[in-house]
Amino acid sequence: MKAVLFILAMAALPAWAQVQVENAWIRPTAPGAKVAAGYLLIRNSAATADKLVSAASPAAEKIETHVTVKDGEILRMREVKGYEIPAKGAFEAKPGGAHLMLVNIKAPLVQGQKVPATLRFEKAGEVKIEFAVGQPAASGHEHRH
Repeated sequence: MKAVLFILAMAALPAWAQVQVENAWIRPTAPGAKVAAGYLLIRNSAATADKLVSAASPAAEKIETHVTVKDGEILRMREVKGYEIPAKGAFEAKPGGAHLMLVNIKAPLVQGQKVPATLRFEKAGEVKIEFAVGQPAASGHEHRH
């Protein structure tokens, strides 16, 4: 009976425990800037794929999921409907590629500041994170939320 209860308890663990976000960061912005790009690494330890479908932050009017695509010799940003996070895999939003675009930021983002955000996944639900304003962490330091 104890084994059955243990299995049931393990099955009831929240799905968000399957998603970890690492090294979330944003470059400092210039005074008057209206947008900022957020970068991060999302790890999915679940046996099934998930999808980041939206994000929000009190620091911006909205957050859009963007990718950078090469159009001839020009790099263009395009909004996409989220990011696929592979089963037992990872997705990285990084400069020159995918990024979270904070639109109509409410104040300049300064070095050392923390910017709270909530990520919404199809399966894992909401995951609260903090972007560090500055350069990405060089260590493999991991943040589990």
